[in-house]
Formats: sequence, C-alpha cells, structure tokens
Amino acid sequence: MFGYYFDLALRSLRRNKALTALMVLAIALGIGASMTTLTVLHVLSGDPLPGRSNTLYYPQIDPRDGHGYLPGKTEPTDQVTWIDGMNLLQAKRADHQALMTGGDVAIQPDNTTLDPFYVDARYTSADFFPMFGVPFLHGRAWAAADDDAHARVAVISSQLNDKLFGGQDSTGKELRLSGTTFRIVGVIGDWNPNPHFYDLNRKNYNEDEDVLVPLSTSQDVGLIHDGSVNCWGNGGGGSTPDHNSPCVWLQFWAQLDSPAKAAAYQQFLVNYSEQQKALGRFQRPPNVRLRNVMQWLDYNQVVPDDVRLQTGLAFGFLLVCLVNMVGLMLAKFLRRAGELGVRRALGASKQALFAQLLVESGVVGLVGGAGGLLLALVGLWLVRRQPASYAALASIDPAMLLTTFLLALGASLLAGLLPAWRACQVTPALQLKSN
Repeated sequence: MFGYYFDLALRSLRRNKALTALMVLAIALGIGASMTTLTVLHVLSGDPLPGRSNTLYYPQIDPRDGHGYLPGKTEPTDQVTWIDGMNLLQAKRADHQALMTGGDVAIQPDNTTLDPFYVDARYTSADFFPMFGVPFLHGRAWAAADDDAHARVAVISSQLNDKLFGGQDSTGKELRLSGTTFRIVGVIGDWNPNPHFYDLNRKNYNEDEDVLVPLSTSQDVGLIHDGSVNCWGNGGGGSTPDHNSPCVWLQFWAQLDSPAKAAAYQQFLVNYSEQQKALGRFQRPPNVRLRNVMQWLDYNQVVPDDVRLQTGLAFGFLLVCLVNMVGLMLAKFLRRAGELGVRRALGASKQALFAQLLVESGVVGLVGGAGGLLLALVGLWLVRRQPASYAALASIDPAMLLTTFLLALGASLLAGLLPAWRACQVTPALQLKSN
C-alpha cells in the first residue's frame, strides 16, 4: 500500500510543479538554516574524549585568603598553585593524575632552510598520555622516572615531525627548544580533542600543541609560560610565578575509574583542605569541587553564546517556513477535493486518504531535506571562512547527515497534518454532484 501511495504522491507533485517547487523551497530553506547552526552547536558541544570523559575529573580546591569569601556561594579557583599541584600529584590518590600548564617555545631547526619559529607547547607529567589516551605514531611517552630526573625529553606532534624531519621516525633525534637541547622520545599520531578541555585558559577550540615536555624540566630551563595567573595577598604574579607565591596557574586532572573512587577522592580533597588550613596555608573552610569532563565544559560555558542564539533563530526561521508550507499544502490538497471525493465514493476510508496525503507530505520533506542538505553544506563552508577559533571544525558528520533527513521528514509530516485532515473532511456526495 505504501508503494501505491508513493506513486500517487509523485503523480500529484508532477501535476503542479510550481506549487511543489514552492513547498520544497520552503522546507529546504528552513532545514538548511537550522542544520547549519545545529551542526556547529553539535560540534562545539560534543564529547572531546568519548568513552573516557566520564572517568576524567578536574579537582578544585580553594587556597585563597578570606577576602570576598561567601560560604556556599563562592566557587573555588579554576587552577592550582605549584605547592598544591605537586602535593596532589605526589599523593597518587587517583588511577592517573597529571599536573600541567601551557606555553610557547622557540624551535631552532637544524635544517638551514627553515627559520626559527614559535609553537604552542604543553608542560606536563607522564600520566598525561595514558590518562587522555594519546596515540603514538612513533616512539612512546616519557616515564614517571623522567619527571623525577628532570630529563630533557620531548614528545612532538606529527605536524611538527613532518615539518622538521619530513615525516620520518624522529625518535632519538635532538630538538632545540628556546636554546635548550631535548631528545625526542615520541611522535603523537592523530589526536586533537575539541573542545580543548584540559586547559581552557588558552583557547577553547582548535588549540594545536606541537611540543610536550616534562613540567619539572620546563621550570629548570625557564620555558615560557603562557596562560592565566591569578594571585592574592602578596602574590607576585608575572608570566611564571615563584613556586612559593600565592598564585594559581596550573591545571590538575585525575582519572578515577569508578563512582566510588570519585567519592573517595572528593573526601580526600576535603581532608587535604582541612590539613592545609591547620598548617596556616588555607584560610577558608574546605571548598572543593570534582567535575568530570562534560561537567567541567558546562561549568565553563565553552559553547559561545552567539552560536546558541543563532541556533534558536534558525529554528524560528524553520517554524516560519513550516507555517508557509502548511498554507501551500492546504491550498494544494483542497484543490484536489474532487479527486478525493471520487476515491471516498469508491470505498476509500478517511484513514486511507489521510495516509495518502501524509505520504505526499513526506515526499516533499525528503526532497526538501536533500535541498536543505546542500544549503547546509554551503552554510558550513561559509562558517569555515570565518575568523572564529572554532570555524575549522564546522563540518557535517554521519549523525548530522541522518538528522537532516529525519528533521526534514518530521517537519513536513507535521506541516501536513492539518491540510490532510481538512482535505479528508470533504463530503463525497457534494463533490460528485458538483462534478
């Protein structure tokens, strides 16, 4: 029966090509606009580490003085001091833990055809790699012993490896970073999580870090720190604060593989805060948070407000297009009152006519969805030409491709409900008499 209704729908749509074109255009414009913005929102609000993000947590404690503190209302700091970061790292209370910050390093190539240039860098500890599931194209990560030994080792990105070594295995080779020689121990494969969840102080999206070195080593050789620094009291500030100064400038992440471990770790943070308060370092009562990756992204509101606003406006435009489509379908279906009356007189039920007209609405939706997909691809191409940091990420994936057609089909069926119902109320006798 569906095949019969589908054939009737195609015949009906071909009979009045102008009206059909207007309906298809209406749904295509609405779908194109809404899917362009919805795809951007989908990309920006996605899970940066699927399968891992629910076990990765960002611990927060509050080492500040009592100035401005409101019990139950004041959020703890977004970063940690050097002392607290090292204490949490050395406590080893999590399955994995990593202390880190970001910076810029000058690359001084051995290749005389290349001028020195700067790249983004990450100064971190050894657990960074297994905790975040970093894949390796060549070599391996450095070990915890390298952190303790302040070893001058480095891991580089495949892009930097291509630029400096022509894509060959560069493990074991030397790399000059800001005047200091490091030995390359590994080359990272395809890994660029978005949003840049583990350090939101630099860029939220499309942050490419080409060099990773041990945090301890970065402090020894004076590599440039490039991130936010927040101090209180007599804190000195500066690009890289003194290790004993009351300044937060490092990020700390912990991997906790079960809810029970997460609850125990949160209690550990409370106990640590109480201990530090007893020692005179902390002045505030324990004020801790333990958010996983997605909770951390929601807390920081990484999705730009303008993207959410544009998505809402686009769906409003889709609603306007659907209202126009209802009017066009109503005119089309009521114009066929004579044909529908004959079918009713020959024994077709109202339910059968209703199903026939909804199939016709669905066909319009699928054709409009195809047109909307083309418009969405054009819209995403225009987004990628924008100067925003997230622009390069605007591309459609299989999930959004399927969503395009489901949305178009659902919207057209919804728009066809009223016209189909009205058309089915036609009295067959009146139509036969008038014919």
